[in-house]
Amino acid sequence: MGTTYPNPMVGSVIVYNNEIIGEGWHRKAGEPHAEVNAINSVKDKSALSKSTIYVSLEPCSHFGKTPPCCDLIIKHKIPNVVVGTIDPNSKVSGTGIKRLEENGVNVIVGILENECHELNKRFFTFHNKKRPYIILKWAESLDGFIAPQSKDKKEPVWISNAFSRQLVHKWRSEEQAILVGTNTVLEDNPKLDVRDWTGENPIRVVLDKNGRIDKNHYVKDGQTKTIIITAQENLTSSENCIYEYAIFDDKLTKNILHILHKYGIQSILIEGGRHTLQTFIDDNLWDEAKVFIGNIHLKKGISAPTLNEDFQIKNVKGDQLKLYFNHD
Repeated sequence: MGTTYPNPMVGSVIVYNNEIIGEGWHRKAGEPHAEVNAINSVKDKSALSKSTIYVSLEPCSHFGKTPPCCDLIIKHKIPNVVVGTIDPNSKVSGTGIKRLEENGVNVIVGILENECHELNKRFFTFHNKKRPYIILKWAESLDGFIAPQSKDKKEPVWISNAFSRQLVHKWRSEEQAILVGTNTVLEDNPKLDVRDWTGENPIRVVLDKNGRIDKNHYVKDGQTKTIIITAQENLTSSENCIYEYAIFDDKLTKNILHILHKYGIQSILIEGGRHTLQTFIDDNLWDEAKVFIGNIHLKKGISAPTLNEDFQIKNVKGDQLKLYFNHD
């Protein structure tokens, strides 16, 4: 997770005489696809003409950064292809299966289809709903506050423990972007990176309607690609600090998602603050929510967002983690 964007995560195995003779998976955009790695791993290529190749997503049929996988399957005369699910990308979407069948390949589609959809729910959401997969995340105290009413320093007040914070950095490495509002930046000056984990930093998306965030904040340090959504017009962008104009009205969430879709962002972790999170909840524009309940009382402060969905609960070394899924 997190290494294949904008491509989906795909796995493949090749079976001959009920034995797996090859396997492969797509590691990174621009590198060979799962089918190519699986075929290359087969020592005796003569067995391919009597084998079945299983792949979790329809083999591609177009030239991108790599050649079509369909052509390689056809070249090696693999007679049977089992596909988990059709690719929702309009560049493929059924054409891969069609090309294989036109070349005499026996194709079976829809095996473990729900599991294959779950694996690539970000990719499917992006192509089918024309928006990123949206994950909300926050931490709240035992008495239901997301932050104290006031504080002395412009830095986070930690509600969750160190293990939970490391888990959040793992999540950041898996999603393509991370979004916060103006007040979060002004109050906490966050870096929004993966310093407690290994992986790529997500694209930072910052809401700054009136240009209140200055160059002294980490989100403007130029270290990571950052998209700043603002109501100010004609601002000059740089390579890693991109200004996008939006109208901050009752359609703001949809305006934000339109901008993110334009940049090809397939998933986003929304980390706050309360107003930003609650707006996405109220507009029913979210797919998952991950809520830590830290083992502290704040007694007073900013109330946490409210969700009226069922949840699963896990323990993270003393913190509770509530997991919500939007089934609408």
